[in-house]
Amino acid sequence: MDFQWVAIALGDVAWISLAFVLGFGSRLIGLPPLVGFLATGFVLNYLGITSGEMLQKLADLGITLLLFAVGLKLNLKMLLRPQVWAVTSIHIGLVIAIFGMGIFSLALVGLPLFTGLDFKMALMLAFALSFSSTVFVVKALEEKGEMKALHGRIAIGILVMQDLAAVVFLAASTGELPSPWALLLFLLIPMRPLFHLLLQRTGHGELLILYGLVLALGGAELFELGGVKDDLGALIMGLLISTHPKAAEMSKTMLGFKDLFLVGFFLSIGMTGQLSLEALMIGLLLVPFVLFKSVLFYALMTRFKLRARTSLLATLNLSNYSEVGLIVAAIGVSNGWIDAEWLVVIAIALSLSFVIAARLSSRDDTIYSSYRLFWLKFQRKERLPDDQQLDTLNAKIAIFGMGRVGTGAYDKMRELYGDTVVGVDFDTERVRRHQEARRNVMRGDPSDADFWDNIHKDHGIELVMLALPNLEANIDALAQLRETAFEGRVAAIARYPDEDLLLSEAGATCVFNIYAEAGAGFAGHIQENLQKKGYCPLPEHD
Repeated sequence: MDFQWVAIALGDVAWISLAFVLGFGSRLIGLPPLVGFLATGFVLNYLGITSGEMLQKLADLGITLLLFAVGLKLNLKMLLRPQVWAVTSIHIGLVIAIFGMGIFSLALVGLPLFTGLDFKMALMLAFALSFSSTVFVVKALEEKGEMKALHGRIAIGILVMQDLAAVVFLAASTGELPSPWALLLFLLIPMRPLFHLLLQRTGHGELLILYGLVLALGGAELFELGGVKDDLGALIMGLLISTHPKAAEMSKTMLGFKDLFLVGFFLSIGMTGQLSLEALMIGLLLVPFVLFKSVLFYALMTRFKLRARTSLLATLNLSNYSEVGLIVAAIGVSNGWIDAEWLVVIAIALSLSFVIAARLSSRDDTIYSSYRLFWLKFQRKERLPDDQQLDTLNAKIAIFGMGRVGTGAYDKMRELYGDTVVGVDFDTERVRRHQEARRNVMRGDPSDADFWDNIHKDHGIELVMLALPNLEANIDALAQLRETAFEGRVAAIARYPDEDLLLSEAGATCVFNIYAEAGAGFAGHIQENLQKKGYCPLPEHD
């Protein structure tokens, strides 16, 4: 027996078990499991355990699959909006200037670890701190089902623009231009129909997952061979097939793989380098400055005509430091520009910013609704066409979430109650498709306090049907209904038995478990069709 292999396997079991225990503990106290994964990395670091080959591979795979998933949901038109490219450019410039001056001032004072930094290196560190975490934001938006909400799309667009800025920096810092062979990567664009054809014929099982891995990892490898950042290749491959109808299905089927591999990424942050009291103190010192980044984001977004709520929710998601900062700092260390201890400093600041952002993100609607008058002071009168408050006119029944379940409910309720039914969804493209099919569907967000307040004052909604993509989204909508003392009836869908009780306690008048009721609905449908076709009813059981 190969005892060395057994030792490696036992080590992997140890960190996997510890990650589970601390991740589970984080969930019990109301924090996302990723906070526990970060803590696991620091515990392992303290115990002198370094990041092994398996853990590093998991981390790399997680980031690659994450960016592929982002590409699957990315809309290029969003990047061309000034609310994305202009906000990102101005924000990076201001953060570099202000943070750079602050870091250089500390260097002049002679603060430990800052000593010896010249102005150029101070600006580089400021650049590293200007990014927000793609990993954190995407996971937070996915868990709440808000990837396609306007604030989610704005946040993702800003993150992509930041990643592009990082690519430019990496190319400039290494002094190496992409290989001339990189021009061949443009051939991927005319190959798009082939990618779509293969996707159409992969079915819905394991081949779909395998094809997604081929595209993500293959794209990353092709870009690396061309001298371009490999993760950008995964993003581009996802973007190339993002318009295919099965892109959303592929994203869902690969979700578990992505989340598993990202555990390795979060652990690796805490295992970046040796902890020291000095690094811990400076890391703690950097944490409050993430709020300065938030203030800048909110001010810029409202100046670019976004609603106060849209600006705030996007800002709260972006209120963190980024793993890209570690990459930028690593370049500085490898070139001898800064001390290696800065990697630990940024890792500490990054981890603590995740804890803060997790709290803010989970309470974003409450933060807005509780202090709405304050946030509205910064909102401009003129706003974007797709960021207006929703007006349901004379509707009596509102169905939120126009996916497959919501669409079926809408068609049935409209058959029964006519034009008193309105559908609401925050996915602009989905709303457009429904409107083309002559359904009365509007773009809106069920967790929008402004909308519920409007209904409470001026509208006649009597029944709200929540067919949102996950439990948290339904809970948020119910919280807004309670906040505005909505007196109508509220129905919500559940997917698991334990969700029934949670939704009822949150204020749902009735709960429909779509999986439990599917069998009963199927049996009833068959019985009805058999009778219509003249078959004798099946004998009843005595």
